[in-house]
Amino acid sequence: MESFALIGFCGLLAVVSYLISPRVHTVQAFFRGYSDTGEAPGLLTLIFSQVTTWVFARSLMNAGILGYFYGISGAIAYTAYYLSFLTGAWIVDGIRFRHGFDSVQDFLVSRFGRLGAGAYNCVAGIRLLSEVFANLLVIGIIFGVAGSTAYIVSILAVAAITLGYSMMGGLRASLRTDVMQMILLIVVLAVLFGQTLWTDGFTFPAIVASSPDLAGPGWILLAVALLQIWSYPMHDPVMMDRGFVADRDTTRRSFLHAWWLSSICILVFGLLGVQAGLVKLDGETMVVTLMRIFGDTTMLLFNVALILSAVSTLDSTFSSAAKLSIIDMRLADPTPRNGRIAMALFFVGGLAFLFFGGRDLFAAVAVSGTASMFLAPVVFFCVWGGRQVARWAFGVAFVAAIGGAGLYMVESSGYLSVIEPLVGVSHKYAKLLVISASVLVIGCGAFALGLRRKADVPA
Repeated sequence: MESFALIGFCGLLAVVSYLISPRVHTVQAFFRGYSDTGEAPGLLTLIFSQVTTWVFARSLMNAGILGYFYGISGAIAYTAYYLSFLTGAWIVDGIRFRHGFDSVQDFLVSRFGRLGAGAYNCVAGIRLLSEVFANLLVIGIIFGVAGSTAYIVSILAVAAITLGYSMMGGLRASLRTDVMQMILLIVVLAVLFGQTLWTDGFTFPAIVASSPDLAGPGWILLAVALLQIWSYPMHDPVMMDRGFVADRDTTRRSFLHAWWLSSICILVFGLLGVQAGLVKLDGETMVVTLMRIFGDTTMLLFNVALILSAVSTLDSTFSSAAKLSIIDMRLADPTPRNGRIAMALFFVGGLAFLFFGGRDLFAAVAVSGTASMFLAPVVFFCVWGGRQVARWAFGVAFVAAIGGAGLYMVESSGYLSVIEPLVGVSHKYAKLLVISASVLVIGCGAFALGLRRKADVPA
């Protein structure tokens, strides 16, 4: 019965999305989200779009799983990543309004030439592909066991539906559907939170005391998040794209309000996981525990929230993939037709990641976050500090970040063990903390050594 209800919801969501998505024909509407009269999106639209594109299915599932295994520290750690909206606002303000550039790539080219833009585009492209893969993976898990017919069909159906209306309207369609999806998501999450509060045995003291070990993995992951949030937003084209469409005041306020609203959404899902972890039985998974304590109706809402967040992120990912490929990388003439081709290629690439890649949802976040850390010294020294730095320093930071991301991937997968013999830590999040701190120190050290005279900075 639940499967039929979810299928019906997906069908209704598809119909409404197609009805409200415009068929656009102009570059500004398709790539920038402007109206037919050339007006930028309003404040509420930007806020809701920012939230729904970052409160994606993978994030909701990760928050729940971390809360389930590590208690309140896991939920707080994942919520801390949403401080990226605040650092992201400062990054956009510096690049766009202080230095006067229209994109992250233009700023990097001005400082580091083609090396800067090339390195950024590589990481941003992988980020977008991982978003397609991770959100479709959650869709598949909702409808069936990995590899089953239901799993494959649900993935292909949701991906095709989302790609279809995204190709119609580009970023403008994404912004419109994001508003509708966000309203529904708020309602669903409010109901889920209410259900959690009324669950037998739920008490706030028990939730607060669920992570007593200050050296536990959840608290360690919080430290990782606080290191990565300085670069994490800059490498995400979805967030950055929404920082370059409205005026300065609207942009600032959209990021601020998106921060607290998205943090609440993530924390609610994290608390679901914490409560489930407190009452779990031996051998139970989070979903099985939630089913036992909440019942079918609540689990239906749980899955509806995941579907809403997956779809909202997918359409935004497709529109950002089009802009990255056509506008920022200039791989083809800036036309909606070429943008639609780029969307289709990222759709295929995301499916390839899914069916031939891994299944660890948080690993994608950790690897992506570590790889982005070559941008932290760029933010500190160039965006906020206004300094010119030698290109070799950027190269060192980039190699360190990519090397760190690769090391974490092979360490967490069990293919290699380098960090434990060196520093004596064995948990994967402790290893991630060591890697992240090392990458940050290497990158910032290289930039400090590569500083040019203040007079070299253009007025």
